[in-house]
Amino acid sequence: MILPDIIKVPAVQLIGEKCYSILVEDFNITDVDCLKLFLSKGLGFGIILASALVKLPQILKILSARSARGLSLSSCILETCALAIGLAYNFRQGNPFSTYGELLFLTIQNIVIILLIFNYSGHYKNLYLTGITIVVISYALGSPTLINDAFLSFLQAATIPIAISSKIPQITTNYKNGSTGQLSSFAVFGFTAGSLARIVTTLYEVDDSLILIGYILGSIFNIILTIQMIVYWNVEKVEKISIKKED
Repeated sequence: MILPDIIKVPAVQLIGEKCYSILVEDFNITDVDCLKLFLSKGLGFGIILASALVKLPQILKILSARSARGLSLSSCILETCALAIGLAYNFRQGNPFSTYGELLFLTIQNIVIILLIFNYSGHYKNLYLTGITIVVISYALGSPTLINDAFLSFLQAATIPIAISSKIPQITTNYKNGSTGQLSSFAVFGFTAGSLARIVTTLYEVDDSLILIGYILGSIFNIILTIQMIVYWNVEKVEKISIKKED
């Protein structure tokens, strides 16, 4: 099968000349290695596309309710730090974008959520401080002069406990409140599915135990949040009905 260059060129860049010839031109889908690579790349880009939207419902839910009730600020900040470090680390390591691209979109969406939490909690001064801090940290992570590769590797290792710590405050908040508040079910379920899928793509495409361990542990805590979302599902419905009656 001969495809036009507008399709062939990105396809070759994605799976390589050899696998492109085997899977597309020869239409040989029995080559296990190339088929695994194709599926892994497809899964990776699927995660990236989904990540561009996964926290949008959470943002819209906050805007609609004009409240960030039930959201843990410390969780959001810690998670954003872990995402930003992971993004810089993967970029510096030269890993395929298909194996970490969602970190970019998740970081941006998390920053928006943090700013919304500050806004609706009345901490307006923190909006400006947060904006300045984000610019400074972004520049530092992107500069090998300020943060060399060795120290960035240390920071990547540190994202493992950071990622775990980022989930604990939200899990604790949910437990204390007996509900998930303005936490978006779509975001939680999507994040859990994405982290589990990332274990698969990392195993196949990235030979880095730091990244793999981070995804495995992150998935465990995402699953706990998912379980809480399911357990407190009826509680949220009752609260919404009560609010409507009061109105």
